[in-house]
Amino acid sequence: VQVAESGGGLVQAGGSLRLSCTISGLTFDDYVMGWFRQATGQAREGVAVITWSGTKYADPVKGRFTITRDSAKNTLYLQMNGLKPEDTAMYYCAAGPTTATLIVGPLRPAGYSDWGQGTQVTVSP
Repeated sequence: VQVAESGGGLVQAGGSLRLSCTISGLTFDDYVMGWFRQATGQAREGVAVITWSGTKYADPVKGRFTITRDSAKNTLYLQMNGLKPEDTAMYYCAAGPTTATLIVGPLRPAGYSDWGQGTQVTVSP
């Protein structure tokens, strides 16, 4: 399985970024896909996930971020609007077996088996 993120960068507060993640080597629709982030000195946390039944977002990003996926392209997206300095972090894309992620909790990193290297998002005040 190969996971590769792109689209990070430096943006001013209030701006937008769109992250992309291509995943190969697995049957896309059989997995839960998610975006996670890790700020310096902080634990990795769930941002948004997409399952067969819908989407789930962490409270800090609700109403600002949107996760989508294109199964035909094996690509996951995260549209981030209204960015804040506290959104600054390394953003990771991950895929996990449906059963594991739902048992652990879809926004918890522990249920995910395949991870990308991350893409840095920096939001200036």
